[in-house]
Amino acid sequence: MIRLLSTRPRTATALLLWQRQYAVSAAERLGSYASEDMTNVDHLVIGGGVVGLAVGRQLAARQGNTLVVEKNRGFGMETSSRNSEVIHAGIYYPKTSLRTRLCIEGKNMLYKYCKEHNVPFKKTGKWVVAQSDEQAEYLRQLAAHCADVDVPVHMVSQKQAKHDEPCVQAHAVLASPTTGIIDSHALMSALHQDLTERGADLAVGTEVQAIHRDDTGGYGVLVATGDSDVPYMAVRAASVVNAAGLWADRIACMLVPDDHEWHSKYKLHFAKGRYYLHTNSSNSPSISVQRLVYPVPDKQITSLGTHLTLDMGGAIRFGPDLEWVSSNTDYATDGGEPIKKVAAAIAEYLPMIQAKDLAPGYTGIRPKLQLPGGVFRDFVIKEESDAGFPGFVNLVGIESPGLTSSLAIAQMVDRLLH
Repeated sequence: MIRLLSTRPRTATALLLWQRQYAVSAAERLGSYASEDMTNVDHLVIGGGVVGLAVGRQLAARQGNTLVVEKNRGFGMETSSRNSEVIHAGIYYPKTSLRTRLCIEGKNMLYKYCKEHNVPFKKTGKWVVAQSDEQAEYLRQLAAHCADVDVPVHMVSQKQAKHDEPCVQAHAVLASPTTGIIDSHALMSALHQDLTERGADLAVGTEVQAIHRDDTGGYGVLVATGDSDVPYMAVRAASVVNAAGLWADRIACMLVPDDHEWHSKYKLHFAKGRYYLHTNSSNSPSISVQRLVYPVPDKQITSLGTHLTLDMGGAIRFGPDLEWVSSNTDYATDGGEPIKKVAAAIAEYLPMIQAKDLAPGYTGIRPKLQLPGGVFRDFVIKEESDAGFPGFVNLVGIESPGLTSSLAIAQMVDRLLH
């Protein structure tokens, strides 16, 4: 069990008064700690979302101690719990990209992990549906790409499609049988249990304030604890993994001066998406669908479109739509496209849907390296020795398919460090 030391260079009250008097910066606070007053760990993982938990679990299997810190009051309260809960097949992204490789590896690892740890999941399969000849040609090209990366897909005839999903309208259909759904909360609970059983710790309500490279080759990290008696603690870590999701660019840039390339190279852009619940309103036709249904994505794969997904109870939900926002904490469900426009987009493949059948559900925010309207950007998963920070691993732009890839990302991080 790792305990964050409460020993301070001064008493907590005196230090707090001193900090207030001189408006001490987080970096200066960190520098005020003597080495003997710091909690020592071998691996510090910043971020307790699904990727951070998976990395913590993986590193905890090695010798030494591992600490995962999460600024929120519990694990997985941001992107990891505000998504479609889909196990992706790995069909969309470039062949050589990390997003393709880690999605395919992670999908196989995740199905195995769910079976072994009783995490609810269902291999529902998924259809990508075209509404024109041009979109049908995209599906044929996508099928050829999938054959190239060894992901099973097949075209579905219109007759078979109408038999299998009579509520769905499509000019052409590409089926992805290895796509599924998962209870993401149960997955994160299992990962948390695993990492604690392996001797690691998760400290929630613990927010990183400053990081520096120390004289011994490790890293000093200042965290705010939320404890009024001891508001700050210092950790010394031999290695650090930045798995901070929506905050990963800010964490990375704590290490470097204001003119460093990381400020532009790792800058995140926030894509907010709203999810809508199917309400089965009175006087509306009954809609039954057995699998996930996705429209053809935009050319830059910025979004996979407002798609139909199922939860573990079989309830239908739609989303996400796409709105670029400046804040990574803006989870308001209002705003965005008028619900009639959302319904019209869904009605292209589910013609019985009406605006009155939709109710606002929840929102999520995706941390994108890709600029609005910009070209595809891959995951950043990099051990930063080349930048002068050995043992520091940045995970930046980990959006979809991050949940699917989480176990494979953790394995890659382990290899980078060891």
